Amino acid sequence: MMLTRFQRPEVAYWSPFRHLSSLREEIDRLFESPMMELTRSSSQFFSGWMPAVDLYEDKDSFHVKAELPGMKKEGIGVSIHDGVLTISGERKLEQQLEKSEVYRSERVLGRFQRAVTLPAAVNANAVKASYQEGILHIVLPKSEEAKPKQIEVRTN
Repeated sequence: MMLTRFQRPEVAYWSPFRHLSSLREEIDRLFESPMMELTRSSSQFFSGWMPAVDLYEDKDSFHVKAELPGMKKEGIGVSIHDGVLTISGERKLEQQLEKSEVYRSERVLGRFQRAVTLPAAVNANAVKASYQEGILHIVLPKSEEAKPKQIEVRTN
C-alpha cells in the first residue's frame, strides 16, 4: 500500500454577486436598444416638442432667443400675459415627403408651446421680435420700475 500526502480538494469559489454585473450589463443593453428609441419618439409624439431657449438681460432689456429651425415666421406666435412670455407654433411635414416612402425621420414635427416667466416687469407695448436663420430673437424692454435706479446720496 502506498501512502500519498493529503491534498485539499480545490474548492470552487462561489460568489453570489458574480453574475450581478453581467445582469446589469444586459439591462443597460436592453435600454439602449432600438426599442428605447421607439419609446423616446412616442413620448415626444404625445407631448409635442419644445424649442431650446436662452434668456438673458442687459441694462435696459431682457432678450429671449429660441431655436426654431425650418419654420416660417408666419407659423410662430409670441404673446405676453402676466409676466409670462409664450412662444408657440407648429412645424409641419413638408408636402414633398407626404407621398414618399420615409426610411428615417428624426426631426420632430407638430405643435409646440414654450412659456418663460420673466424675472421683472417689461413694457409690453415696446416688445420687438425678429426671426433670422432659424433663431427667433425677442427684445423685451424693462419697464421703468424694473430698471435699476441710481440714488444720489446727499449730505446735510
